Amino acid sequence: MALRSSLIASALVAFFCFPPLTVRVRAQDGLQLFHKMQTALGGEEKMASIRDFEECVRAETWDNEGKAHGIVRKRVRLIRPNYLRLDQVGPGDTYVLFFDGTSGWEILPDKTVADLTGGELQFAQDYLRGLNSEWLADRDAQNVFASPAPNVITITTKNDTSHKTEITFDPTTFLPVKRTLLSLADPNHPVSSQMMVFEQWESVHGLQFPHRRSNFHFGKKLAEITTEQIRLDTGIKLKDLAIKPTDLNPVMCSL
Repeated sequence: MALRSSLIASALVAFFCFPPLTVRVRAQDGLQLFHKMQTALGGEEKMASIRDFEECVRAETWDNEGKAHGIVRKRVRLIRPNYLRLDQVGPGDTYVLFFDGTSGWEILPDKTVADLTGGELQFAQDYLRGLNSEWLADRDAQNVFASPAPNVITITTKNDTSHKTEITFDPTTFLPVKRTLLSLADPNHPVSSQMMVFEQWESVHGLQFPHRRSNFHFGKKLAEITTEQIRLDTGIKLKDLAIKPTDLNPVMCSL
C-alpha cells in the first residue's frame, strides 16, 4: 500500500512538474517537420547561400468588397542582407522603394520623392525581414516550433504572444500548401489576418519557388499572383538598386 501510494505520488509529481510527453514530442516534431520542408524547398544551406535575388510577378487584384481592382506588376530585387528595391506598377498603387536596412526613400504614385518614415519604414523593414528569413526561421533562437495537427507547423516568438505563423504542407512533397498569420489578441479565438495559398511551385537552380499563389486578408481574396521571372546570384549592383529613375517611373523587368 505504501509502495502504491509512493508510485502514485511520483506519477503526480512527474505529471505536474514536467510537460506531458505529447506536448514535448509535438514541439520537437514541429522543428523536425520544418527541416523536412526546408529539404523539400532545396535545402537550408542552399537557401541561405543566396547572395542576390530578383523576382518579377503579375497579380490580378480585388478590393475588400470583391470588386476587380486591376493588374499589378512588381519587381523585387534583394542584395543580402540589407538592400531592398521594389518597383511596382498598378492602379492607384504605382511606386518605387529603396531600403538599405536602416533608411531609404520612395517615389509615391504622384511622383513625390520622400524619405521612408513611420509606417512606410516599418513596411520596408518587414518586407526585408520576410525575404531574408521566411524559410530560414529556425536560425532565429527566438522562434518556437510546434506541430499541433498533422501536416501543420506553427512558429511563435518567445517574447511576442500577439501572433503566430501556421504553415500547412503537403504530406507527400513536404512543400508548403498555405501559410497563415494568426492574430492572438484573443488567444481563445485566433483570427487569420493574412493567408498565402501556394498553388504551384517551380524549380530554379535546384530551389523551389512559388509560381502561383493567392493572397487573402481577413478571409478575403485580394490577389492571384503569378511569378514571371526569378533570377538568383546574377551579381546585382548596389548602385542599380539605389539610383532613382530620372523619369521617376518604376523600372520593370525585361522579360
